[in-house]
Amino acid sequence: MKLADCPVRAALDAIGGKWKPVILFHLMLGRKRYGELQRLIPEASQKVLTQQLRELEQDDIILRKVLPGIPTKVEYSLTPYGDTLRPVLQELCQWGEKRVKNT
Repeated sequence: MKLADCPVRAALDAIGGKWKPVILFHLMLGRKRYGELQRLIPEASQKVLTQQLRELEQDDIILRKVLPGIPTKVEYSLTPYGDTLRPVLQELCQWGEKRVKNT
């Protein structure tokens, strides 16, 4: 099998990255504004957080909604396609919880 044909590679190309799974975890719990995501993921620089949000939006995994008002506020949520990741993310969370308990 060619690397380009590997389904795991395709999945990681879409959701891989230092902060993408963490972003998706938080959005799985509900809509978040950009500032909320910054507070929830303080280790992520503004540049990297913005970049990874853009990539997730380009892959139709998250929706970026600009809310009217001054200052402009931006809200992120999972798209219906992104919501199909929910079972995967839940399993990943359970696996991570077990790992934390065993270390």
